[in-house]
Amino acid sequence: MIVGGRRSRVQGVLRAIVLLTGAVVMLLPFYLLVRNALMHSVDLTAAEWHWLPPRWAFDNLAGLFTDPAVPFGRALANTILIAVIQTLGVLLFSGLAGYGLARIPYRWSNVVFGVITATLLVPAAVTFVPAFVLVSSLGWVSSLRGLIVPGLFQALATFLFRQYFSTFPVEIEEAAAIDGLDAWSTFWRIVVPNSLGFAGAIGTITFISTWNAFLWPLVIAQDQSVWTVQIALSTMLTAQRVDLGHLYMAGLVSILPLMLVFVLLQRLLVQGVERTGLGE
Repeated sequence: MIVGGRRSRVQGVLRAIVLLTGAVVMLLPFYLLVRNALMHSVDLTAAEWHWLPPRWAFDNLAGLFTDPAVPFGRALANTILIAVIQTLGVLLFSGLAGYGLARIPYRWSNVVFGVITATLLVPAAVTFVPAFVLVSSLGWVSSLRGLIVPGLFQALATFLFRQYFSTFPVEIEEAAAIDGLDAWSTFWRIVVPNSLGFAGAIGTITFISTWNAFLWPLVIAQDQSVWTVQIALSTMLTAQRVDLGHLYMAGLVSILPLMLVFVLLQRLLVQGVERTGLGE
């Protein structure tokens, strides 16, 4: 018993050391980001290392939103608007499509589902040029419509919703039908309230991916008025412009909404990964 207890204590200490080391490694980039965001550019390029800023540069935050060369405040508002609308659009359109494929029988349902699944095998680079040509022909370049509309429907989200609704207890829907509800009412009054956890996970993943999008906004947002956060960040470090203080502060501000969303919805995100099998 003594040997076994000592072994368990040793294992506990080793486990704690491993977890602590992993936590330090994961938090180190965030520490560097916060430290650099509160330093002057001169101190950032100095030869001496400082664990804390030798001179606190809180004015980096005010300067970030008053910089005439980079409209960061407008870019932040655009990114929030795009991410929220696209997330809601994916939940609505992909959710309806997934439920229809799972529950509404019709002749070509398997063919439609196969075509949607097959699009997941097509690299994004293959469809990039045709999508740009289509958006350009509609006159949506340098507009929020060109940034939002193409992302309102996602094949992967439709596939995941279809797989989830296929395992949804059909007895609940049958009981709703006995009570006189049609398919539309059953979906909104019965299925949706009982699927909020899964929908929250899909919404979290969609919001994060939309927030971090760079290539499509880089091509479409050719005017400063429709820049996103990622485009604004890229303009702060070029061959003609190096503003490290504002760059790090912008990086810190840009990740705060993602951290807030992740903290609030992390339980739903874990549940969604478990239910969709993405973690296997």
